[in-house]
Amino acid sequence: MISQALLAAHLPVAPPPDSLQSACGPDPGIACRLAWDITHNATAAQLARVWLARPAALILEILLVVLVAVVIRILALRLINKITAHAAEVGNGKTDAAHTLTGERRRQRTQAMGSVLGNAASVLIFGIAAVTIAGDLGLNLAPVLASAGVLGLAIGFGAQSLVRDFLSGIFMLLEDQYGVGDVIDAGYATGTVEAVSLRVTRLRDVNGVVWHVRNGTINRIGNESQGWARAVIDFPVAYDEDLPQVREVMRDAAQQMWQEPRWGEVIMEEPEVWGVESISSDAITMRLVAKTLPLRQWQVARELRERLKTALDAAGVRGVPVATTISPGTAARARAAAHTPALDKE
Repeated sequence: MISQALLAAHLPVAPPPDSLQSACGPDPGIACRLAWDITHNATAAQLARVWLARPAALILEILLVVLVAVVIRILALRLINKITAHAAEVGNGKTDAAHTLTGERRRQRTQAMGSVLGNAASVLIFGIAAVTIAGDLGLNLAPVLASAGVLGLAIGFGAQSLVRDFLSGIFMLLEDQYGVGDVIDAGYATGTVEAVSLRVTRLRDVNGVVWHVRNGTINRIGNESQGWARAVIDFPVAYDEDLPQVREVMRDAAQQMWQEPRWGEVIMEEPEVWGVESISSDAITMRLVAKTLPLRQWQVARELRERLKTALDAAGVRGVPVATTISPGTAARARAAAHTPALDKE
């Protein structure tokens, strides 16, 4: 009898059939408690607990996860923008044309990298939030993650070229190989870069043809407009000319052009006469070079050739004419065109 009494004392006591605990359980929620206080009906209290309290709690959990994800994304984007803005600043406070151009290229590259990092951060943050919400909804994530892994592996094998294009685009941006407005030699085509994405680079050549080159297929890049450029002028003179005099005339003409305000902003350093580049039986080729801003070397070279021609003619230095070869077919067509009678106008 004593043992039975002790056992009964330690056993949990069942709540009365018509009580709050019997209707809502040992830890009643607000909705169930409110329904019981109003109706004193166990069925109404259980309906409130199942169809009102649980969905409300689930919605609040989902909203909390979304809110946390949005806050983390905002903080991540602010951090990325702060880092990219700091990286885009031009160092040492230099304001000359070369450093200004370098700063602009750095700004464009950091903006592109900031956009890539921002998109990656958004995908990662909201992806984790989606997985968390799926777990709160009661979805078994193990088969889903296993299927996603197999699918990702299959896509990775099937889209190796696409992955290679994206990786090449990312490294291209990180290493600042080229940007919009640069003139590059991509092997397949040479032209001005009009658009750059992580997968494709769009070029327009000198004939106006637009080339779409996948980043993963570019094995080498020749950038003609990064940092600075050089105008190279080879000027042939007669074999018996006084070379020191020719050097002096070429140097004076180039320095006079460099000292002009219009060209002083384009030519970065004083032009140099490198001297004799080649010797043939009837001519000596003299070379002059000028360091210029990117993409301005051709304009400077054309102006220098004209000025060198004028200065050397004024100094009495004889140049060597460039021989022009006409093919027999071209000559025959020219003779035929010359002897073709003109059509009478009505």
